[in-house]
Amino acid sequence: MILQPVINGFLLLLLFAPILALVVWILVRAPKPSPATVAVDPRLAARPARAHRLLWGLRLAMVLACFVMLLRPGIPGGATQTLATDTDVVLVVDTTASIVAEDWAEGQPRLDGVRADVRSIVAEYPGARFALITSDASAQLRMPLTTDTTALIGSVDVLRPEVTSQSRGSSIGIAANLLAETLASAADASPDRSRMVFYLGDGEQTVSSDPESFAASAEYADGGAVLGYGTAEGGPMRITSGGVDGEDAGYIEYQGSEALSVIDEQNLEAIAGELGVEYEHRTPDSEPVLPEAPTTTTNFAESGEVGNVTELYWVAALLLVALLGVELARATMLVARLRGLRAAPVREGGAS
Repeated sequence: MILQPVINGFLLLLLFAPILALVVWILVRAPKPSPATVAVDPRLAARPARAHRLLWGLRLAMVLACFVMLLRPGIPGGATQTLATDTDVVLVVDTTASIVAEDWAEGQPRLDGVRADVRSIVAEYPGARFALITSDASAQLRMPLTTDTTALIGSVDVLRPEVTSQSRGSSIGIAANLLAETLASAADASPDRSRMVFYLGDGEQTVSSDPESFAASAEYADGGAVLGYGTAEGGPMRITSGGVDGEDAGYIEYQGSEALSVIDEQNLEAIAGELGVEYEHRTPDSEPVLPEAPTTTTNFAESGEVGNVTELYWVAALLLVALLGVELARATMLVARLRGLRAAPVREGGAS
């Protein structure tokens, strides 16, 4: 038997000790019968005391049940083995207007494929720390390294491309410096951990200058991949207004017709070469082929065990519910009795 109190055990004692003392004092101090009752029948004198002790005994049990419930007793038993990955994973996600080009899975935006693949990456490296960088007109560290994968997936789910009216073209390498800084900081803080980089985008360069190089990040990256989205035929892009009304603003147009975004696999392969990782063209009918983590625990015995505890606080909770039911039933009876007394007919002369 072990105890896992919801608050410090000493504070629980301070909270319940006065209440217990008061209930015990009332329990012991039973009401004394009147001399008239004793004179009529000595046996009747013990009835009020017994009823009083029974009532307050039940109330004492309620207080003790609350106390035990807050102590959270349990029985240790069994163990769950866990698999951990001592790796830092940095995701660089393209959030330019082209990431919502509708050439993924029957006209869905490419961003749907990115979101699905981020979930696959998270599932592939349990226990890893993840960071999220977005890349459009500028690069932003949306989430620093964290093991909170729920927050990461939530952040990716709400990602939206840059507002179309504010777009002035973007470079696929705009995040190169921020990625290198993030990896360098992770290496300085935890030199014993490995680092992986995943670049997710379509490789479309929309400024006239050459893209920045990711070569500075190669010395810190121990693995990863570049995942490419889109088709050679291209797909139309919806206008992103940045509003919250959800109104469809139509598609981006170029020279009087819908503009099409086309994947540039040559640029994506160049990024993969600079990072020293593999490039993979993603399609909706397949799962991403993800590399093994450079430093990963595959032996369950080495990764440790998480002990399971069979909680028993529910037993005290059931007892408390039963005792509250008794109190409720008693209160209902008293109310009914009082109403009966009020409804009794009044005799002549004012005597009822």
